[in-house]
Amino acid sequence: MASCDTCGNLQYDEDYDEYICMVNMDEDEYFRLLSSNYKECPYYQSDDEYKIVRKQN
Repeated sequence: MASCDTCGNLQYDEDYDEYICMVNMDEDEYFRLLSSNYKECPYYQSDDEYKIVRKQN
């Protein structure tokens, strides 16, 4: 499974003083995500800004 630490959806929240996943999910989507057998998070986005540049080489 892709690590949340490298996901572009993970953002620091100063009010909670921790990192929070900023994907906009309703309760049903969140329940399906937690109860499913996903090998990788379907909402994962690479936070690697140079990913596209490396593919061009």
